[in-house]
This record gives sequence, structure tokens and C-alpha cells, in this order.
Amino acid sequence: MTTQQPDPRQSSADRFPFPAAGEGAPRPHHRTVDRVAAILETVARSTVPLGLSEIAKSVGAPVSSTQSLVNGLAATGYLEEEARGFRLGLAPYFLATLAGTRPVDQVDHRMLEQIVEGTGAVAVVAVLIGGSVFYIDYAADDPSYAYLAQNRLRRSPLETSAGWVLLSGLDVETTWGQLSVGEDAGVTRDLVDAFERAYPQVRETGECVAPGVASNGADGVAVAVRNRGQVVAAVSVIAETGHIRDHAPEILARLRAQRLHWDR
Repeated sequence: MTTQQPDPRQSSADRFPFPAAGEGAPRPHHRTVDRVAAILETVARSTVPLGLSEIAKSVGAPVSSTQSLVNGLAATGYLEEEARGFRLGLAPYFLATLAGTRPVDQVDHRMLEQIVEGTGAVAVVAVLIGGSVFYIDYAADDPSYAYLAQNRLRRSPLETSAGWVLLSGLDVETTWGQLSVGEDAGVTRDLVDAFERAYPQVRETGECVAPGVASNGADGVAVAVRNRGQVVAAVSVIAETGHIRDHAPEILARLRAQRLHWDR
């Protein structure tokens, strides 16, 4: 009886260590929870108190249903009424205090400044929230790239170097679920295939160097931030594609040096 040998021509994507299609289904959304999250984010992003109609328009919900949700959030301290509008209340901060944690407290701003100094780029701390990448702090050596981090927009994890590191740090089934969500949201199969090929190395090293996947002409070098073995964030240096390609080894060396200080 002969044993079939693996085909050496098999692609890395074919060997990708994820469940077969359908086994790693993403967690379902709940419309009410989605609306509550959207209300809180909308109010948090505003520099002035928002009226009920403004909130309803922003989250795409009827005023009547928005009012009941806003009333409930205000009653529990997640929103506070001010000048006939609403701003974020103290409850979200209190929850973080109860947990005794901050989103990422291992990477301070001075570390970002040291990483990016003289590189002509911008350094960011990135986290994964609800399947999207957000930059929660940044330092810019070249102001022309600061716009990449200033707006705190949602970003697809498959379109950023930090996103590749964050996705690779999840458990396998969760990563598969995130990829399924990405495809449902219109992410191209080429992006998914590129990530799948790089996944084993990125997961092992916690590093992603110039994946060339951003749609805005930028690229990055990113490394993981770990707490007790879990990836909790990523630090990425971002600039124009050619600039990153030319300086990737130097940037990666700087990130590795700081990583010795922030990993726990």
C-alpha cells in the first residue's frame, strides 16, 4: 500500500491553515446593538453636543427609534444631555476604570516619536475594533503624511500593514471569520489571497513589511504589540510606497528595538 506524498507545487494559499468554507462563520450582528454602537461613536467623534435629528441622520435610523435608544443611553450615563444636544457620558470611561485597563498602555507617545524621528514618515498605534482598524495615537516626522492618522477613520484590516499583523494575531477561526466579513463587504479576492500567502510568516514573526495593499498610495511596516502573549495592538510606520520600500530595513530595525520595551 502506497502513501500519497504532498504535491510540492501546492500553493501556500492551498495549504492555508483555516477551516473549510462555512466552518468559520463570523458572529452575526444585532441591529439594535449596531445602532447603539453607531450612536456612541457618532457622539464621541463630534466636538459639540449633537441634536437628536443629527444623530438619527448620521446612524441612518428613524428619529423615533433613535430617541428611545438615546434616552436609554442617557439614563445609564453613556450619554449626557447638554445645550439641547448630547455628548458622551462618563459610563464608557468608568467601565475602563472598573476593568483596570486602557486600550493600549504599553506604547507611549515618546516611543512613537523615537521610532519615526528622521524617517520622513508617520508612526501609528493601531487597534482592531469590531473588524475595523483604528489609529489611536500617532507621531509624524513629515507633516505631509499626518493626514493618514489624523482622521481616525475605520480602515479595512486587509488594506493596512497593521491590519495584517492584527488579523494574524487572532485565533484562527476569528481570523477566518474576519476574512469572510471582508469578502462580504466587497474586499477583492486578490487581497484575501495575498493575506493568506503571508499569514504563516506574519503570525510567526508578528511583523509585516510593505504588503502593498493600501488603495491610497501609501504603504507601511508594522509589528505586533503583545500582552501576555496576546496581540493587543500594532505599531506601524507609514509613508508613500516608494519611500517605505527604500527604507523598510531601517524602519523594521527601529520597530524591533522599541518592541523589546513594550512587549509584556
